[in-house]
Amino acid sequence: MADDTPGPATAAADPPAVPGEGRPRRSVLVAIGALLLGMLLAALDQTIVATALPTIVSDLGGLDHLSWVVTAYMLASTAATPLWGKLGDQYGRKKLFQAAIVIFLVGSALCGIAQGMGELIVFRALQGLGGGGLMVLSMAIVGDIVPPRDRGRYQGLFGAVFGGTSVLGPLLGGLFVDHLSWRWVFYVNLPIGIVALLVIAAVLHIPVRRTPHRIDYLGTFLIAAVATCLVLMTSLGGVSYAWSSWQIIGLGVLGVVLLVPFVLVERRAAEPVLPLKLFRIRTFTLCSVIGFVIGFAMFGSMTYLPTFLQVVQGVSPTMSGVHMLPMVAGLLIASTASGQVVSRTGRYKVFPIAGTAITAIGLLLLHQLDPASSTGEMSAYFFVFGLGLGLVMQVLVLVVQNAVGYEDLGVATSGATFFRSIGASFGVSIFGTIFTNKLGPRINDALAGTTLPAGVDPEKLKADPRALTLLPPGERTGVLAAYSQSITDVFLYAVPAVLVAFVLAWLLREDPLRASVTAPDTSEVLSSNPVERSSREECARALSLLGSREGRRRIYEEITTRAGLDLHPAASWMLLRMNRYGSAEPALLAERVDIPLRVIGEATRQLETRGLAVREGLPLVLTDEGRREAALLYRAREESLAELLGDWWSADRPTDLDALVRELNHELCGSDREQPHNGGVVHRDHEARRPHGAP
Repeated sequence: MADDTPGPATAAADPPAVPGEGRPRRSVLVAIGALLLGMLLAALDQTIVATALPTIVSDLGGLDHLSWVVTAYMLASTAATPLWGKLGDQYGRKKLFQAAIVIFLVGSALCGIAQGMGELIVFRALQGLGGGGLMVLSMAIVGDIVPPRDRGRYQGLFGAVFGGTSVLGPLLGGLFVDHLSWRWVFYVNLPIGIVALLVIAAVLHIPVRRTPHRIDYLGTFLIAAVATCLVLMTSLGGVSYAWSSWQIIGLGVLGVVLLVPFVLVERRAAEPVLPLKLFRIRTFTLCSVIGFVIGFAMFGSMTYLPTFLQVVQGVSPTMSGVHMLPMVAGLLIASTASGQVVSRTGRYKVFPIAGTAITAIGLLLLHQLDPASSTGEMSAYFFVFGLGLGLVMQVLVLVVQNAVGYEDLGVATSGATFFRSIGASFGVSIFGTIFTNKLGPRINDALAGTTLPAGVDPEKLKADPRALTLLPPGERTGVLAAYSQSITDVFLYAVPAVLVAFVLAWLLREDPLRASVTAPDTSEVLSSNPVERSSREECARALSLLGSREGRRRIYEEITTRAGLDLHPAASWMLLRMNRYGSAEPALLAERVDIPLRVIGEATRQLETRGLAVREGLPLVLTDEGRREAALLYRAREESLAELLGDWWSADRPTDLDALVRELNHELCGSDREQPHNGGVVHRDHEARRPHGAP
């Protein structure tokens, strides 16, 4: 009998049906590749457009509406994200994912052929509707085709896509503008999306598991309407209409008035898009406000820094992407390091405090930029700003997850990231309003009393930065200074908001960190979309990472001790493996796994000497006593996983949490993925290392 011939799992009840089990590994990898392409489309679109914006507005006109090219996408994707997730649960994710790709590609093609700013803004909103589906459904489908033990690893790939696009996006946007056209920023999505569509149609086979939902359509519409009214008010005020005009006052009043029915609807909704009970949790409320401010500062700055670099510094679109890299590097380094430090030490309060303080310093430094700033100076300022953002963003998600019960884990995570997404929309909008309101008067002052070349006037200079090249050197210097001061002023105006977040960070209570709370992946940190995962999906990702980590931390020593047995860890592992597969052939096993043949030989002798296993030819099979001890080990492993959940594993826990622990336990016990630490022996005085604050 071969080593991996399936056999009865007698250590427990019938093993749970596990997603991805029995599926050829190659087909899973191909499907994951297609999902990554879908995620790549949405992730790339967040970063590739910024470096092309100055050229786009020069081509189409309407510099005063530059912010809406970004805001339209953000608002549409933020509003659509929760709907895509619920509809995917209810009607099946494959067809909806394909529909999201088609909507995104249609939006991309229309953006590429847009002939005016109005058209481009509308088509960007359509693109955002599809982008919201790409984000949430690609992550959800991973849970349909990948076993829980591997979800952390595969979802880490999606995080890597976000990290990669945050670096490559600005560079690619610049390259397309320099060597092709800004329209290729959108056209590039078409071949990638078509490949993803074809591969998904051919290889993605998802089991039918439809979960009925009472979708909160009215709540979604109302919160989107509130956000749209307020963003329109802040972006049009002082630009298209006076702040005292009936249009601006009306938008503000309408946005506030719509909050009343939204609150009433959310109180009665069976599955509210934003559960109001979360605001009774002080930590959630504080993190939501801090996240709003961080989204405000981050995406507002990332939208207008390329304009500063290209117009004021005179660098090419490609080089403006290169100049942005220190900020991205600071953000990625700080977010990764802070998340890892918190999940290992349990101390988190210092990071939001330090992060908001450094972000404020970074904004003040960015305010100091001018046409004479050197590349080294700009790089240092960008890095400091990114460092501050990174120290906050990763930790806020982690803190929220630590503050809520299991039943609210999913909605609390999506709620906190929702406010960051709304903050991003407001940041881009308000930065744009400040920039536009400052630019016009400063250009007029710079050109007062001068004679301009034919075809050039202040309005043209405001609408098209390329018109600067038509000015004589003296006048051009004055207009460049106007652009520089108007852009850098937006950073100064963001400082008070960040200082409010700094004060609020001091009010966060540092509760003991649950052992099950791990650093969120990069997609939860960098995405402008709210994260939309269920409590079960968030828990599966965390336990997957923790289960893998424990596999390197002498887990078989711990569960052998917990089960009250006196066995080598390798013998315990072999017991569970034989129980899972029916038999094990020691020589073949040594070739397959990373355990020395000597250690496997010692474990085999111990099992045979104690009557726990017997030979049937070359393979070993369990005796009745071996099955009894395997059952003890199986239960001990399940208990060790449950312990990681802390107070989420309560007496009134939902049944899906029990099912998740059973699934993960079944996959890990005796698997290749989880092996005894170097074949070592059990130490009775060993205590499992747990993160700070674990039970």
